Amino acid sequence: MKAAAIYDRVSSEQQKEENTIASQTAALIEFAQEQRYSVPDEWMIEDEGFSGASLARPGLERLRDLAAEGHLQAVLIHSPDRLSRKYAYQVLLTEEFARHGVETIFLKAPHSGTPEDQLMLQFQGMIAEYERAQILERSRRGKRHRAKAGEVSVLCGAPYGYRYIRKTRDAPARYEIDTAEAEVVRLVYDKYTVDGLSIGAIARLLRELGLPTRRRVTRWERSVVWAILRNPAYKGTACFNKTQVGARQKVTRPFRLTGRTVHGEKSSGHERPRDKWIEIPVPAIVSDETFALAAERLADNKRFAPRRTIEPSIVQGLVSCRKCREHRPAARRAKSITTAALARMHGAISAGPCVIAGQSARTCWTRSSGRRLSN
Repeated sequence: MKAAAIYDRVSSEQQKEENTIASQTAALIEFAQEQRYSVPDEWMIEDEGFSGASLARPGLERLRDLAAEGHLQAVLIHSPDRLSRKYAYQVLLTEEFARHGVETIFLKAPHSGTPEDQLMLQFQGMIAEYERAQILERSRRGKRHRAKAGEVSVLCGAPYGYRYIRKTRDAPARYEIDTAEAEVVRLVYDKYTVDGLSIGAIARLLRELGLPTRRRVTRWERSVVWAILRNPAYKGTACFNKTQVGARQKVTRPFRLTGRTVHGEKSSGHERPRDKWIEIPVPAIVSDETFALAAERLADNKRFAPRRTIEPSIVQGLVSCRKCREHRPAARRAKSITTAALARMHGAISAGPCVIAGQSARTCWTRSSGRRLSN
């Protein structure tokens, strides 16, 4: 008997609840028994809740490893769109399996290798990709319509300060104010707009007070405080269609090292223009005036922050550390002319910055390698 693995995939929560992956597995097990394939229980691989438009799936990674290690002679899959919704990915994976001597068999596709059957398989792959595009477009239009009708269900959960109440037969989904969390939100706005504390100072204050976050921990990050101050839901207008996913404007070295740029993944979120946002009324926690004051101060901080280095420099991209040879973005300082030329490495510890030209720094650290270079 030939050694084979079974691979199944469903992408949505609804499919998981309807147990469609179990029906796929049952059909493949029956086919394996009829064709005399040996499939151990640990080689019945499932990816539940993963999109077919991406190759980053834990089950698929395990399947590719098994094929590369020479354990398999065949891979049994229900249909080509279960392997991937992109025809190019289907070709890539089937060719990869073939290089390792693994035959890819689709239950709902021709099994022979004639030119006609191969053409039919290609048609199935292209139709699956077209179907995915249609599903995404229908979903987008449906969510947009519900958002314009004021339905909260199109939003991704409730932010800190609210509880998401699921829809029932008698009432639609809604946001409900969490009294304890709402007091923390008001405290954040009060400290920022009235007392003039910085975002970092507010985060430290919340940690000192021991107030829990949504995850019930007391460690408040500055990014969380910043997000609270920017979210228009707190003034009574939650917004849909605020961001869109697109290509990264700057592909940095740490991002390149992850390998995700190989497949050209669109993994960066970009904020849409304000007139494209769709407002949905929700209970307000702070007043419009308080939110506007916080937004004005955030804009001023962004404009006048000392770390703002958008203005081009004649040495931009040319300066590097003489110790570790890493390129270093400029960081302006107002203390003196000499420290204004400081350039800090990405991820460097502030206690030991490298200096472009000077004798004060004798060591440098890099977070990525953990090395310490000294004179």
